[in-house]
Amino acid sequence: MPDISTTMIIVLCAAAAAAGWIDAVVGGGGLLLLPALLLGLPHAQPAAVLGTNKAVAIVGTAGAAVTYVRKTPVDVKLAVRIGLAALAGSVGGAALAGGISKDTMRPLIMGVLVVVAAVVIFKPGFGAAPSTSPVSRKRVLLTIALAGLGIGFYDGLIGPGTGTFLVLALTALLHLDLVTASATAKIVNCCTNAGALAMFAYQGMVFWQLAALMAVFNLAGGMVGARMALSKGSGFVRGVLLTVVGALVVKLGLEQWG
Repeated sequence: MPDISTTMIIVLCAAAAAAGWIDAVVGGGGLLLLPALLLGLPHAQPAAVLGTNKAVAIVGTAGAAVTYVRKTPVDVKLAVRIGLAALAGSVGGAALAGGISKDTMRPLIMGVLVVVAAVVIFKPGFGAAPSTSPVSRKRVLLTIALAGLGIGFYDGLIGPGTGTFLVLALTALLHLDLVTASATAKIVNCCTNAGALAMFAYQGMVFWQLAALMAVFNLAGGMVGARMALSKGSGFVRGVLLTVVGALVVKLGLEQWG
């Protein structure tokens, strides 16, 4: 356990619970959890902060995934296929991260998010109900390529909002409702988080005691968030989605021009 105060531990546990809730509903819990860890561990190596973040997040994500799978129909096999593609994409993104200017990428990502927010706002039916038409094999392969490899690559390259992008892509490409898309995204996130955590653990870049404590709260938040999304439906998820997209735009904007 790193040398931090009891007050900061309480703050980090509260942040972990809130991040678990956000991540379970619509993704993007890292927007809260990672900055909290950076604040609480100012002298730690960045890799150790990232590794601890993954160790906490994977527990809440797994708990939310189990809750969703038990309560709503999810194509687990397809989710795992997308997850494995995302894992491969994240490795590629991480390998190229040092050679690509994030200052160039951020405005592009912000533009995409603004367009996404406009679609969700001006198209109220987006993700409200699943399509009754069967999904073609071509569309499944497209989803694996874009939502798996593409968003996985983004996760390795930049990272913030990966879960939110997954929810949006799965809703648009597979014509899922937002609740089922969130459930599927949790399984995909489990795959990518497991790969990243394995690498950080191998490098010795995880504060396991702190991560274990925070993971309990992240798990509780994730399970509560999943149950709320299931009980309140796609309209509730839509509202949280717009909030998270707005927060992500602000975060990227501050990083770019702040």
